Amino acid sequence: MLGTIFNIQRFSIHDGPGIRTTVFLKGCNLRCFWCHNPESARMLPDIQFFSRKCIACGRCVEICQEGAQQLDAASGIRQYQRELCTDCQECISECFAEAMVVTGRQVSVAEILQEIEQDKPYYNSRQGGVTFSGGEPLLQVDFLTALLEGCQAQGIHTAVDTAGNIPWESLAAIRPFTDLFLFDCKVFDEKKHRQATGVSNRRILANLVRLAESGAEIWIRVPVIPGVNDDEAEIERIAAFLAPLPGIRRVDLMPFHHLGAGKYESLGLPYPTKDYQTPSGALLDRLQAIFQAVHLETTISK
Repeated sequence: MLGTIFNIQRFSIHDGPGIRTTVFLKGCNLRCFWCHNPESARMLPDIQFFSRKCIACGRCVEICQEGAQQLDAASGIRQYQRELCTDCQECISECFAEAMVVTGRQVSVAEILQEIEQDKPYYNSRQGGVTFSGGEPLLQVDFLTALLEGCQAQGIHTAVDTAGNIPWESLAAIRPFTDLFLFDCKVFDEKKHRQATGVSNRRILANLVRLAESGAEIWIRVPVIPGVNDDEAEIERIAAFLAPLPGIRRVDLMPFHHLGAGKYESLGLPYPTKDYQTPSGALLDRLQAIFQAVHLETTISK
C-alpha cells in the first residue's frame, strides 16, 4: 500500500510525549490562513524554489525546454516562472544547491515502518514513539491505519495529530491502534471558524465529543492566532466546551510564529500573515490561566 508524505522529522519533542519521530502526510481539507506548512495542502507533490539557496549556475535554465527557468545575465538573478512549468522535474536533479526541490513523495507502508524502526531505541529510552501529522493524516486513512497497526505490532507508542474535519468512520478505524490523539481546537465560534479555516467546525466538535466519550486519550492543541482566537472570551468558550469531556489530558497553547514564511515564497504564494505579531507572554499566561481555572493541565509551546 502506498501513501504520500512530505517529511519525516526525527527527535521531535513537541508532538507528543518523549522523543518522537513525526511523519507528515500530505493533503489537508482546511485552509487556515496562518498555516505553517502550506506545502501540506495538496495531496500532489509540489515544486519549491528557495531563491536564497540558488547559486545561479544556470544548469536548470539549460535543461528547461519550456523557458520556466530564466537567468538575467547582467544581475545573475534567476527566476522561476511557475505558469510555464509543466512539472517535468528535470531541473530538480540538476540543482546541486537544492534550491529546487520536490515536496511530497509516494512511499510504501514497509518503507516508513523500516525508517521508524531505526529510531526505536530512542523511543524506549525516552518514553517516546511515533506521531503521524500533516496536513490531515486521516485523509489517507487506509495508509495511516496500516502504519499504526505496524507500529503497534512493534510495541511503539502511536499518536495522531488531526484537525478532526473527517468522517467519524475514519477516526473509528484508527481508534484501536492509536495511543494518543493530538486534536486541534482552533475556534469555538462557528462563523469565526469558517472565516479562518474555510470550513464549519460542527463536524470537528462532534467528532471530538465522540472521540472523548470513546475513552481515547487526547491532548488538545490550540493555535493562538491574532484576531482569531487570542481574546479571553473566545478562549473561555473553548475551555467551557472542553472541561466536561472525558479523556482530555492536557491543552497545548501554540502561539503564532513566522517560521513558515519562507515556505510561502518557495511555493510562489502570498504570505497572508506578514504583519501579524507573535502573542506576548503576558497574554499567553492569561489564556493559560483560563484553562487551568477549569482544571485542565495547560502548557505553552516554545
